[in-house]
Amino acid sequence: MPLKLDLTVAAIAEDSGRFLFVQERASRRVVLNQPAGHVEPGETLVAAVIRETLEETGREFRPTTLTGLYLWQGPARKTVLRIAFAGSVSERRTGSQLDRAILRTLWLDWRELAARGVEHRSPLVQLCVDDYLRGARYPLEMIAQVPLAGLVARAVAG
Repeated sequence: MPLKLDLTVAAIAEDSGRFLFVQERASRRVVLNQPAGHVEPGETLVAAVIRETLEETGREFRPTTLTGLYLWQGPARKTVLRIAFAGSVSERRTGSQLDRAILRTLWLDWRELAARGVEHRSPLVQLCVDDYLRGARYPLEMIAQVPLAGLVARAVAG
């Protein structure tokens, strides 16, 4: 049976030791998560994390580095590949509407986040912050987005 994979992106935004999170409804629970979500067809990873952060927080995210790639086997045998980006966010846009599932945004430091572990949407929430704090930073140039047309042309020529 082939692997079904959920491709997601997450934004790690830190300001003076506090990190941006969303409190959201997911699977009939209220959970904490980074601004995060699925990559849409034809969308680049960077475009996806910028879009998701804006939709969930009303803030523009400016990714500067990759923090990590996380493969997680979640409930019901759901496999998630999360690509986490570190960067900065703007102030919230006046009048911005947040996604329906988002209850609010909040800034938490490491201790506050760890104390609320039962609320984390997944173990990836804490792991991404821990990796960021240990200095995990990889250049965005690691990402190669190859258009399908380029692969087809190369295969035909080769």
